[in-house]
Amino acid sequence: MTRTRFQTRRLALAGLIAAVYAAATLLLPIPQYGGVQFRVAEAMTVLPFLFPEAIPGLAVGCFLANLLGSPFVLDWIFGTLATLLAALWSRRMPNVYLAALPPVVCNAVIVGAEIAWFTVQDGGAFWPAYGFNALTVGLGELAACYVLGVPLAKLLGKSLGAQGVLEAR
Repeated sequence: MTRTRFQTRRLALAGLIAAVYAAATLLLPIPQYGGVQFRVAEAMTVLPFLFPEAIPGLAVGCFLANLLGSPFVLDWIFGTLATLLAALWSRRMPNVYLAALPPVVCNAVIVGAEIAWFTVQDGGAFWPAYGFNALTVGLGELAACYVLGVPLAKLLGKSLGAQGVLEAR
């Protein structure tokens, strides 16, 4: 009985994270698609550092947000892949400051390439477009993760008694 209750709690937390991520992405009137974007929901990508349940929650939330907010199938796939890889990587980081870095790198590299592909397809114009989009997506992600995500993780860590996890993991 205890194991079932624990699994239900983990599933509920993953579902809650997915719902909040998707709702924040779809409902906030901030540029969240395209080359220059700032997804407030990306602050949540630091949460796998504290909660392993955040990994599937973020992947599902990102998929739903992209499915409902973007007409591009590649965005559904590669945007979700960037979030999933970042979540898996963030979970392995030794501190919260380093845990905020994988989402920046994954989104700059993967989503930057995706947006460049949508913009110019291929040829000589791809690489300059990729460089620009990787930079702009990376900067938006950097702001979301370090200005919002790290304080969010610290606040949750303190309120849930995970301070030791934040300091030395």
